[in-house]
Amino acid sequence: CSTHMVMKPIQPRCDSPRNWLCARLSSPGKKRSRTMVSADEARKGLLVFFALVALGSGVFQGLLLRSGRPIGESPWLVYALMGTPALASIVARLVFREGFRDVSFRIGGAAGWRAIGLAWLLPVVVGALAYGVAWGTGLASFEVRLLSRLGLASFAPPLRFALLLGLALTLVTLLSLLSAAGEEIGWRGYLLTRLVEAEVPRPVLVSALLWGAWHLPLVLSGQYAAGENRVLSAAVFLATVVGIGFVIAWMRLSTGSVWPAVVLHGAWNATIQGAFDTSTKEPSIWVGEAGLLVAATSVAVAWFLVRKGFDARRVPGEEPF
Repeated sequence: CSTHMVMKPIQPRCDSPRNWLCARLSSPGKKRSRTMVSADEARKGLLVFFALVALGSGVFQGLLLRSGRPIGESPWLVYALMGTPALASIVARLVFREGFRDVSFRIGGAAGWRAIGLAWLLPVVVGALAYGVAWGTGLASFEVRLLSRLGLASFAPPLRFALLLGLALTLVTLLSLLSAAGEEIGWRGYLLTRLVEAEVPRPVLVSALLWGAWHLPLVLSGQYAAGENRVLSAAVFLATVVGIGFVIAWMRLSTGSVWPAVVLHGAWNATIQGAFDTSTKEPSIWVGEAGLLVAATSVAVAWFLVRKGFDARRVPGEEPF
């Protein structure tokens, strides 16, 4: 997708000083929250964060690239790579004595729980729409390969898939939350809010593009989410990430809690990669994280959820930025 396609329908109206893209942090007469930092402080923090992410990612992505194997065969390197954004944010906070309150680990009451529930189920909605169309039209082949060795080979494929999806939504998602937190504490717990405070134009889009670009070396190498045309895979993957990035940012900023972001990231990895991808017979340009249908569905869901704009909070209960 293009930037125009993503941003145009969700460009917020500037009729309120509390609007999440229109308001300035230093607007006259507005009391500054004790969790906020100045624009200059935010920019300094971002420089440290980017430097550390580049350093750590260079090491772990370099080792993965050197191996030449699919990243699933090097899980510990992947976990270390996913933990790099969180570690970088922790160091930046310590260097500038910013504290950790604004990460924020509070759920935020009913709104936070609703967002967590939506985050948990949203990958199933995206998967059902994108993969359902692909399987139903023959653009991709449905074949449940997992669970066949657990005495379930005689079960009908739809039933085996339902069991696999249930396992992905429960046990696998719980395990996936650990690695997802390593990214989200950095990307949405630090980077996103600092981009807003640093007065970077269109901070949600910028954060999503940076998050997507961070994955691209492994996509272009063919080790992660890549089809036969790696450049096309990288472009489509970036569109998928931008769509999901808008949804994650909306959940994080509208609730003031990092937990919906962590749950959506973990559930996405568990269900899309662990259930839908493994139930597709062969790689396809239509499905997968670099699949056209997945990208289109992700962007459509982002537009539907975020099109009206929203007030952004760093922590639950505080005034918007």
